[in-house]
Amino acid sequence: MSVADVVGLVLGIALAVYLFVALLFPERF
Repeated sequence: MSVADVVGLVLGIALAVYLFVALLFPERF
């Protein structure tokens, strides 16, 4: 895996977690 692959994977996971939390706790956003 290249650096770009790792960065893309981390950003994708971070975005998925952020959206999941935003759906669970909409009053915080």
